[in-house]
Amino acid sequence: MPRSRPLLAAVLVVPLAAALLNGCSAMKVEDFAGTTPELRIERYFAGRTHAWGVFEDRFGTLRRSFTVTIDGTWDGRELTLDERFLYSDGETDRRVWRIVTTGDGRYEGRADDVYGTAVGHSAGNALNWSYELAMKVGDDRWRVRFDDWMWLQPGEALVNRANVYRWGLWIGTVSLFFLPESRLAATPPAVPEAPRPAAAE
Repeated sequence: MPRSRPLLAAVLVVPLAAALLNGCSAMKVEDFAGTTPELRIERYFAGRTHAWGVFEDRFGTLRRSFTVTIDGTWDGRELTLDERFLYSDGETDRRVWRIVTTGDGRYEGRADDVYGTAVGHSAGNALNWSYELAMKVGDDRWRVRFDDWMWLQPGEALVNRANVYRWGLWIGTVSLFFLPESRLAATPPAVPEAPRPAAAE
């Protein structure tokens, strides 16, 4: 009988460790159906939006912090998001998203450093994006996968959390907080222009 305890511990610990390493989540966007305020990114990001973010590795160590200025335009069919990043070390970057709605709260998006097409699905106050990105790491670029969640809060605050995976393993989390410029008491300076990243191969 005493020998069963290590076996039981292993049975319990191994699935838990696997879940922690892979950042698995059973959350589904349909779980948020009917929640308010309703998030429709073509409405939320029309105009200028500001964001503040951090990247933590899987050990909980803060690796980078940054701000983003986003200029969005919606023409009734396509949402264009011109994102300009300013990192705490002074580095700048830029990404331009082109996003279309495909019906029933679903979206498809493309950007120069995104592999293929990003797929999004919204319900209630939530949106889930899934895509692969050429993420700059030092002088290199890693092909990583983003499981990206957004939740709209009262007062037009938008909370964003994205788990990042490489080779199927969870390597860290990006956390962001967005506000439309019209909701800010004082307007922060715009992020300076930066060239677009090289296209994902």
